[in-house]
Amino acid sequence: MTATATQDPRGRPAVGGASPAPGSALAVLPGVLSRALAWTDAHRAGFALPDDVLEPHTQVNATLKPLGELAQLGSTIRRATAPGTPEHELAGELVAYAWAQVREGALLLELLRAEPFAAYPYEIYAAFAGYGLRHEGFEALARPLTATRAWAHTEQHANRQLGLVNSERRVGVVTHTDAGGVLSRTWLGGLSEPWMFEGPSGYALTHTVFHLTDWGRMPERVPERIDGYLRTWLPAWADGCLESGQWDLTGELLAVAASLPGPPPTGLLDAVWPVLAGAQHPTGCVPETGVPVDEDAPPDPYPFIDCYHSTLVTAFAAALSLRSLRSPGRADETGPARERHTP
Repeated sequence: MTATATQDPRGRPAVGGASPAPGSALAVLPGVLSRALAWTDAHRAGFALPDDVLEPHTQVNATLKPLGELAQLGSTIRRATAPGTPEHELAGELVAYAWAQVREGALLLELLRAEPFAAYPYEIYAAFAGYGLRHEGFEALARPLTATRAWAHTEQHANRQLGLVNSERRVGVVTHTDAGGVLSRTWLGGLSEPWMFEGPSGYALTHTVFHLTDWGRMPERVPERIDGYLRTWLPAWADGCLESGQWDLTGELLAVAASLPGPPPTGLLDAVWPVLAGAQHPTGCVPETGVPVDEDAPPDPYPFIDCYHSTLVTAFAAALSLRSLRSPGRADETGPARERHTP
C-alpha cells in the first residue's frame, strides 16, 4: 500500500498510511522538527567561531559550547531521521559546518595542547568522533593524557563524569572508570525523592540519561529500575515545567522520554508536545524560558544566545520522539562503524 501525505495543524506534510490524531504528538512533530532545523540553518553564523577563539579571554560558553552542541545534537538528529529526508540531509550539513569551524579537528588539537587538564576539548571532539569524523593528531595526544592519574581523578559532578565516560567510549579508548558506579552517584541513579526535582537536578537528570544512552542511541543501557522511575515521574515534572514556562527543560525531558527502552510513553508525548509546539515561533526558534512572543513579532524575536539551545533541544527531542513513536523499541541503526566520514 502506498503511504499518503497528510497535513499537520500548521500545514506541514506528515508521512504515514493514516492521518495522525488531531492534537497528538505525531500531528505536530514533523512541523516542529522541520521549523527548528530551518531556524538553526538560517542562523549558522551564530555558531561561527571568532578569530580569537584560542585566546584566554574568549568565553567558551558563548563560542565553543554552542558549536559543540550543534555537532552533538545535529549528529543525533541525522541518525534518528530517515536517509533522503530533508531533515536528515540538513542535519548532516550542520554537522559538516561545525567540523569545518574546528578546522577538521586541528583547532581542537590546539585547545588540547593549551589546556591538557581540561575535559571540554575532548568532549567536543568526541561528538565528532562518535559520528565518524576523526583527527589522528588529536587522538595521538589525547591517548597519553587520558591515561594519566590526573585525568582519572578530575573532581567533577557524577553526571559530568558519566559524560566523560561516554566520550571515551565514542573515541574508542578504555574508560577511566566504571559507568555503573558513576551512575549510582547521580541524582537519578539514587532514585531521589521526586518532589525534590527542580532546575539544576532536572538538567542533571536529563544529561545523565543522554550520557548513559549515548544521546538516545542505546536505550537498552537504561536499567529497569530507572526506566520505571522515569515513566512514573516524567509526566509530573514535565507538567511543572510547562506551567512555569521552562521550555528548554521541557524539551530535554521529552528527549529523555523518547530515549527509554521498550514502548514509548505515548500519553506523555501526546500531552506535552502540542504545548511545546505552541511555544515555538513561526520562524522555528523556541525560547529557553518565559512567555513566548506573539506571532506578529519581528523575525528574530529572541537574542541568539537565549534561544539557540532550546531550539536545538526541541529539534533533537522531536527527532527522537518521531523515531520512538514510529518504530517503538528501535535504537538507531546508523552508528559510527556504519556511517564513517573522512575529513
